[in-house]
Amino acid sequence: MSRPRKDPRTARAAHRVAGGIRPRFDLASTAPLAGRLRRDPRAEERLALVPGALRRRLDRAQRIAVALAAPVPAAPVETAPTLRVIADPAFLVAVVPDAPGGRLSAHDRQLFGAARLLADAGGGAVIALVEQPGDELAMAGADRVLALPVAGYDPEAKALALGAALAALDLRHVLFPETADGGDLARRLAALAGEAFFAAAESLSPKTVSRAAGGRRVEQRRAPPRLISLAQDAIAPHAGMLHEALPVAFAFPEPSGGAILSARFIPADPAKVALAEADFVVSAGNGVSDFEAFRALVAALNATPGASRMLCDAGLMPRSAQVGASGTVLDARGYFALGIAGAPQHLQGVAKCEHVIAVNTDLHAAMIERASLAVVADAQKVMPALLKLLQDEARHRELQP
Repeated sequence: MSRPRKDPRTARAAHRVAGGIRPRFDLASTAPLAGRLRRDPRAEERLALVPGALRRRLDRAQRIAVALAAPVPAAPVETAPTLRVIADPAFLVAVVPDAPGGRLSAHDRQLFGAARLLADAGGGAVIALVEQPGDELAMAGADRVLALPVAGYDPEAKALALGAALAALDLRHVLFPETADGGDLARRLAALAGEAFFAAAESLSPKTVSRAAGGRRVEQRRAPPRLISLAQDAIAPHAGMLHEALPVAFAFPEPSGGAILSARFIPADPAKVALAEADFVVSAGNGVSDFEAFRALVAALNATPGASRMLCDAGLMPRSAQVGASGTVLDARGYFALGIAGAPQHLQGVAKCEHVIAVNTDLHAAMIERASLAVVADAQKVMPALLKLLQDEARHRELQP
């Protein structure tokens, strides 16, 4: 069936304003029209106009259409995520995340995605072996949670606890992240249990696991063993239904004296850490002129200082602090940009950062669009205000008993 033909005379008469010597028409009228609704580009432009700017600017990111006689759509109703319950799993796939600071990293979430791939293929369940159980394990894809009796940095005691769980529970696979801590723990467990270990897997399925070898000229492939460490960005994280994350009771044996008498984690000075190894970077751009406040803020946030290329070219910051494709490409979890507009080379340097916070006066700056949290303000005013908040919080902690 063809579309009904539009009658221009009827549409024109519906917009005509009564009275007056000359014929006048109200194009913003909501009178019903024949055929399709007419678009008003002038009204759209007025709504996209940014107020308060010296030059005429339009916010094209907010494409607000003026609908004539169009019904208002109902607001979407947010529904709770579906909970998946696996009451009697056929087997278990264990995940041993790093969880730095008690929070799952992006690499840890990829482990849960790989575990769900292995467990769902045969009616199994995913169990998380963690030191500190958290609320995010259910959304990450864990069906069961087992708390390890380990406090602090003690890789030998943690490997012994994992060995006890490996011997007692029906664990078909145990997945580790191929990191400094996760890889070391996986190798300790493999030596302790005498199990085959497949390190730095780059692809994984219920039937095969593979990795590159020989300078990436050949590929090693085999059936998935019991112990596997996963390279970063090899498997997508779990993004499906919510899982139970039920706590599991397990009687761990009493820890026996090992070869390590004392083990503790000594953090490095963030001011002396190389940008490529930094976990949290605070960078200054052309919008920062008070470098004393900037250095004080970096120290208060316990971060590593960085800078844009413009400041490094001007000699205001050392070349080793330059962030970007022509400087250092970051692999940090957090990046705080102060007064940086966001040139393409700089955005390439922060592409791997998990969380980006930007402060800039320009609403349409590229760094503002890249940031997950943006503050449209002058960095010179934000820095002292943030410093005062940090000092007040530190003073409040000192007063607490």
